[in-house]
Amino acid sequence: MHEVLNKKGFICDMDGVIYHGNKVLDGVKDFVNWMIANNKKFVFLTNSPEKTPHELSMKLARMGLEVSADHFYTSAMATAEFLHSQAPGCTAYVIGEAALTKAMYDKHIYMNDVNPDYVVLGETRTYSFEKIEKAIALVNKGAKLIGANPDTVGVTETGIMPATGALISPIEIATGKKAYFVGKPNPLMLRHGIRLLDCRSSEIAFIGDRMDTDIIAGIESNVDTVLVLSGVTAKEDIQSFPYRPKYVLNGVGDLLK
Repeated sequence: MHEVLNKKGFICDMDGVIYHGNKVLDGVKDFVNWMIANNKKFVFLTNSPEKTPHELSMKLARMGLEVSADHFYTSAMATAEFLHSQAPGCTAYVIGEAALTKAMYDKHIYMNDVNPDYVVLGETRTYSFEKIEKAIALVNKGAKLIGANPDTVGVTETGIMPATGALISPIEIATGKKAYFVGKPNPLMLRHGIRLLDCRSSEIAFIGDRMDTDIIAGIESNVDTVLVLSGVTAKEDIQSFPYRPKYVLNGVGDLLK
């Protein structure tokens, strides 16, 4: 583990690595305090576009972890950054929570439900037939379809909820147009994280709990990958994939053992 601990920077997935729902996982507080005490650069990366960095900071504070908002990077931010890099000053019709809309405004992408350049979708509980109908009409008129992440389901305290990949599929089917997804496993998001840390890829370790999003994104971004078994992946699942993480741990706390 010394090789990992000597890294200059760490990029960590959140759900399944740092917490489950509203419960911090074992060893996380020690690991976060160790990163702060040792002046490590770190960023928490999440495929969820539902909360702003400030809201995520407050969520961790309620769990007893003091982490400032500048340590978070979400798929909403990555999506806004992608659109800004592709078409500065573009407009979008957004189906999603307020954090996704805010990320757009922060990059000077403004709302347009008449003739937008893009239709953008992220996890939301305000999904409706009217919004799908509007999105289909706009995509058929030429708007490009963008998903904040390709996840089909998310896990909540009450069970499974449909995530962006599931919510966007009716629009894809009705229009015959495939969405472009910005979040993991697209390495684009991880590369944004690397840039935020101002480190070379060889100086970073990426810690995640999913083989199909986290580990593949890390491999394709040329960073050392650490799979933790505290989330959705079990040890026996690793053999099902044609690639493997560099390190496998029960949880992030094991790094300090």
